[in-house]
Amino acid sequence: MNFKYSEQQDMLRTMAREFLAGECPKSRTRELEQDARGYDPGTWKRMAELGWQGLLLPTEYDGSGADFIDLVVLMEEMGRNILPGPFYSTVALAALPIMDYGSREQQARYLPGISGGETVWTLAVDEDPADCDYSQIRASARLQDGAYLLNGEKTLVPCAGVSDYMLVAARISKNTVLEKGLTLFIVDMKKPGIEVETIPTITGETLYQVRFNNVKLDSVDVLGAAGTAENMLGRILDKAALLKCADVCGACQAVLEMSIAYAGERKQFGKPIGTFQVIQHRLVDMLIQVEGLQHLVYQAGWMMSTGADCSAQIAMAKVKASEVYQQTALDGIRVHGAIGFSLDHDAGLYYRRVLASKFFPHDAGYYLEKVAVGIGL
Repeated sequence: MNFKYSEQQDMLRTMAREFLAGECPKSRTRELEQDARGYDPGTWKRMAELGWQGLLLPTEYDGSGADFIDLVVLMEEMGRNILPGPFYSTVALAALPIMDYGSREQQARYLPGISGGETVWTLAVDEDPADCDYSQIRASARLQDGAYLLNGEKTLVPCAGVSDYMLVAARISKNTVLEKGLTLFIVDMKKPGIEVETIPTITGETLYQVRFNNVKLDSVDVLGAAGTAENMLGRILDKAALLKCADVCGACQAVLEMSIAYAGERKQFGKPIGTFQVIQHRLVDMLIQVEGLQHLVYQAGWMMSTGADCSAQIAMAKVKASEVYQQTALDGIRVHGAIGFSLDHDAGLYYRRVLASKFFPHDAGYYLEKVAVGIGL
């Protein structure tokens, strides 16, 4: 296997690192934590001019037609820099599902707007964040006079407050009987009957509670075939989980690099703390863990690009990402000492993002079960 970046990937990686360092330094990230929008629309538009939102989308919809592994490279750089904003929710949670399951009419209608940075999207699935069983979803779309009336509530929805559109998982009901299969609906957030409530978090990211009260939808708003969304969601959230792992991988690399740099600069007893064995061993352990995570992420990303079944690799990467990010962020704070706990220090900024990545799309326990089933247990 060739583990080197291609020339195009290396150019993408370098461009992304330079752009993000100039466009969104950590001071700007902290400012955006206090912004009700949670992102900079100017940066969002400039990202679109670079072709990022449409990186994987077909050229006929103003995309670049790149491979999935290219998006992994880009997400890794975004994680390294902690880029706030709706890129993940728009691309991973909405654009890819529309590309995979949307009709030609839906693709032509929605994908160019995503590529051009004109629309923000998200996905609303969870109702009980502790429950990974989609059979418990209660949101319903009642069929009445040829239209659907969507009712229900979704929780912990990312970027809902700034989204133009939302993919919503619900059950179609006829009269009072709920059908067994789930359906994904494309919901225009300007429709009447939608209520969005902010859920503050300690991570700096804003999540939302979304309520639907008789929101009228048409048959053209159904993504894919009605009643088949449960299988679709498995594939959608596998891709989303892998891209979240790439984001985490980049964050771990940033923490490791800043810790190594600090260990070379900070002096105790007249010499850099990096010369002390306990610090050296901690940094080497961090390096081994981060390299292991990166290998799992790129193995799964390469398999995804080739069309191979990589659900087991994604599950292992997600478990590893949850463990490595928490340990790396904590070890980074330990290397920095008391200053690492400061809200103004970058080490603390990365640590606050750990919990958000651990539980989305699912927690490590869910993926451990998938791996166990995969090995015949």
